[in-house]
Amino acid sequence: MRLGELARGRRRLAAYWGATVVQVAAVAFDIKVLKQASKVTLMPLLLSWTRAQDDIPPLIQAALLASAAGDLLLETDLQLAGIAAFAAAHACYLAVYLSKPGERSWRVLAAYGALWAALIALLSRDLGSQRVPVAAYALLLTATAVASKWHGPRSGLGGALFLVSDALIAMRLAGRDFPGRGALVMSTYATGQYLLASGARKREHPSQSVHG
Repeated sequence: MRLGELARGRRRLAAYWGATVVQVAAVAFDIKVLKQASKVTLMPLLLSWTRAQDDIPPLIQAALLASAAGDLLLETDLQLAGIAAFAAAHACYLAVYLSKPGERSWRVLAAYGALWAALIALLSRDLGSQRVPVAAYALLLTATAVASKWHGPRSGLGGALFLVSDALIAMRLAGRDFPGRGALVMSTYATGQYLLASGARKREHPSQSVHG
């Protein structure tokens, strides 16, 4: 990568983290206009960074584009469309990470499977009509966490943080809110997306993955 491209990439990544700080602060202090404005810039900025790299698969960019659409749709009344957009993003992540060689530990699969079952059992009673779509989406999200963990530690942490972020959203849907939850949702979401995107770089070697 040429020095000019490297510098542009760093500026775009700095803009992404700057927008993340603004978003988390706006959520923490409930500044509505700033919350909406900064949220919809997050994924486009991260997508812009990936386009400045030469070793990130195109499907990762598709995942970020779908996530950007999901962020935008969830700010409207089109909630189901927003969930569908994020489901498409996870399908892209799965396609990338399952196509890459890695150490496929069944202990990871069992641990995440147990976590999914426990989360659904804990929240399903209070989710009402949203029980089935939340359970289905959570299963797809859990699959992303498993596949990314199989690939390597960086991507695995990204998948885990994305799972935490959406689990916190599910808690709110089930009426189990707590102070600071919104800021925690956005900080884990933004960090998770970055780690999932950067963890798919071609120079991330499968040998870096940890067992179990």
